[in-house]
Amino acid sequence: MAETTTDKANEALFSPYKMGKFSLSHRVVLAPMTRCRAPNGIPHQAHVEYYTQRSTSGGFLITEGTLISPTAGGFPRCPGIYNKEQVEAWKKVVDAVHAKGAIIFCQLWHVGRASHQVLQPGGAAPISSTSKPISKRWRILLPDGTHGLYPNPRPLKTFEILEVVEDYRLAALNAIEAGFDGIEIHGAHGYLIDQFLKDGINDRTDEYGGPLSNRCKFITQVVQAVVAAIGADRVGVRISPAIDHLDATDSDPLSLGLAVVQRLNKIQVDSGSRLTYLHVTQPRYTAYGQTESGRHGSEDEEAKLVRTCRRAYQGTFICSGGYTRELGIEAVAQGDADLVSYGRLFISNPDLVLRFKLKAPLNRYVRATFYTPDPVVGYTDYPFLSKSHGLVSRL
Repeated sequence: MAETTTDKANEALFSPYKMGKFSLSHRVVLAPMTRCRAPNGIPHQAHVEYYTQRSTSGGFLITEGTLISPTAGGFPRCPGIYNKEQVEAWKKVVDAVHAKGAIIFCQLWHVGRASHQVLQPGGAAPISSTSKPISKRWRILLPDGTHGLYPNPRPLKTFEILEVVEDYRLAALNAIEAGFDGIEIHGAHGYLIDQFLKDGINDRTDEYGGPLSNRCKFITQVVQAVVAAIGADRVGVRISPAIDHLDATDSDPLSLGLAVVQRLNKIQVDSGSRLTYLHVTQPRYTAYGQTESGRHGSEDEEAKLVRTCRRAYQGTFICSGGYTRELGIEAVAQGDADLVSYGRLFISNPDLVLRFKLKAPLNRYVRATFYTPDPVVGYTDYPFLSKSHGLVSRL
C-alpha cells in the first residue's frame, strides 16, 4: 500500500534530528517543569527515578527549573545547582539518564520577584528589575502548603546586575561539572529575565530600562557569559514574548521576540558557533489547564508570532505550550518547529513517546499532586503501558 501524506506527517515527530552536536532519535522533548520534590534544594533518589522513567535512547530532556543562587527560589523544595552537594546529587540523575541513552540539559532559573520573604535568605525581599509586586490576582505557594500574596520586590542596583550574571555563569559551570550535556537559560514566564524584558514590568531608568535595546541587555549579558564559560553549543535559551504569566505583559510581543532573536543570532556569529536551540512558549500556554485566566491571542496571532521568530532565528527551534500529539506532528511536519516539548502530558505518561508512536491512550494528570512533597505520589507512580495491553512496557 502506498504511503499516505498522513503517514509521512506522523513520522515527522518520530524522525531523527541533529540538534547541534547531539543526535536525537525523535522530536518529543521533556519540557522543564517545577515539581517541588527536592528537600533542602538537593535532588535525591526520586529524581533519579523520575527522569530515568522519561528517558529514551536518543531522547532529549530538560530538567525542572534549577536555582542558580540562594535568592533564586520561588517555590518550596526546588533543586539548586549553586553548591557542591547539589552538584554531587545531580550527578546521579545525569548518570542514570545517560545510561538510558538520553541527552539532558539543566534549566537555570531565577524567579526574581516571583518569590516571598520566607523563601529568601534572612527573610529579605525578593530581587527584580522593579519595586512593583505581582498583582493580587496571583498567589504564591508557600512551604507550609498555603498560598500567599507576592510581596514588594527590591529592584536590583545597576552594579548588582552583573553579580547575578555571574551567578548564571557559575551555575552553568556547575551543571557541566555534574555531567549535564548543556543548560537552558530560563528567560520566560514572568521570572527574573522576563522581568527585565517586558515593558509591563520593567520601569527602570538606568541602562537596563526604557527602550527595547536596554531591556534586552540583561539576557544578552547572561547568554554571553554562559557561552564564554561552557560554549555556545551547550546553551539553549527559553523565552515567552506573548505570555502574560505573573503579569509579564509587553506592549509589542512580536518586536520583543524578534529583538531577542536578533541578539542571539549575533552571539552565535560572534562566538563562531550556534547555540543548541531557542525554546519559545506558545501564547496558548496560559489557556491550557492554567488555574489563572490570561489574555489569549487568536490562533492566527499565535501562529504569526511563533512562525516569525522561527524564521528569524538561525538554529534549532523548540516550541511548547499546550501541544497535543496531533499539534506536535503538525508543527514539525509544517516546519513551524524542529522539536516540540511536552509538560503536563509527560508528567502523567512517563512513556509518552511510546504512547504517541502507538496512538495509545494517555493517563490523565492530577493537578493536585503537581507540587506536593511526596516522592512517589503524582511523581513516579504514573503507570506505563502494560503487557496486558499487548504492548512493550518501555522503549
